[in-house]
Amino acid sequence: MSSSTEKPSALASEEEKFYSSALLRIRTFMLVLAPLFCALAWLKFGWHSSAGFLLGSIIAYLNFQWLKSGVSVLADKVTHTGKRQSGKAIVAKFLLRYALLGLAAYAILTSFPASLSGLFAGLFLPVGAIVCEAVYEIYIALREGASNGSNEN
Repeated sequence: MSSSTEKPSALASEEEKFYSSALLRIRTFMLVLAPLFCALAWLKFGWHSSAGFLLGSIIAYLNFQWLKSGVSVLADKVTHTGKRQSGKAIVAKFLLRYALLGLAAYAILTSFPASLSGLFAGLFLPVGAIVCEAVYEIYIALREGASNGSNEN
């Protein structure tokens, strides 16, 4: 994709574009992994664990989105750019994530205790998506390194 004759600013811009889309790719990986692992949990552990995993995945996805927007709002507040939002609203959203997790765990524990392990497994959905992103970035780096190495000969 890049050659040795490219200007450093063009290469930096290309890298910025690649890495700036990492959050979108992680979100996409989450949306692909959740139904896949939910189906596998259903086949291996039954519908209780699968339902718990689905609920955990939904909470993890919402937590990821809220955390991403919270960091953006906090960065805007620190740099004094963009839409103004009160500090109380930022803290309230932060605490809401944990209240949601607590309510889901309580509901599952009281109604279907077997689903609790599925819930906790679903909460690790972002970890799986980040691993997928890391593997993708390694693949791209190796592919780029191989193509740049073959162009030098």
